[in-house]
Amino acid sequence: MAMLLGLYLLLLGQRAVILLLSGEPVGVSMGVALLVLPLIGVWALVRELLFGIRTERMAGILSAEGGLPVDDLPKLASGRPVRAAADAIFPRYRAEVDAAPDDWRAWFRLGLAYDASGDRRRARATLRRSISLWRGSRS
Repeated sequence: MAMLLGLYLLLLGQRAVILLLSGEPVGVSMGVALLVLPLIGVWALVRELLFGIRTERMAGILSAEGGLPVDDLPKLASGRPVRAAADAIFPRYRAEVDAAPDDWRAWFRLGLAYDASGDRRRARATLRRSISLWRGSRS
């Protein structure tokens, strides 16, 4: 998907340059507008790819340390955890973060708990917090 999006952004950027070079006021203004869209798209694509790379790297570290939560929650037919079971273990991971607010590992596990509970928005925000703490600890 990333490659297809990259191809689409490249073609959109090519059209933008053609319109900019037309010299017509309407063409130039459309070219500027079309140039902004690929730039936003590239920014979003890079941001998501870095999010994935960093979370994979962090999961690898936690796995090697034995710090990843065991995935033993009951599952629905779709493969998603049963929400009530995921919600029941959530307070444990919240307490970890409260006890060690600067520990990227605790934040990472909390992000996984949010994801298991079906709260993707909070899961991503929590994992982003974990990434920032992890990157800060490496400096």
